[in-house]
Amino acid sequence: MGIARSFQTWRQYRSTVNELNRLSHRELADLGIARSDIPALARQATR
Repeated sequence: MGIARSFQTWRQYRSTVNELNRLSHRELADLGIARSDIPALARQATR
């Protein structure tokens, strides 16, 4: 069960990172997000 859960968490993390990376710099700025913040935000979203 631990491996399946870890894989699901990783997939959710990657999905979040990919979605945020598709946004333009302007859209990220409107949300108050710097591109360098994306990995940390994605980790928070998977907790």
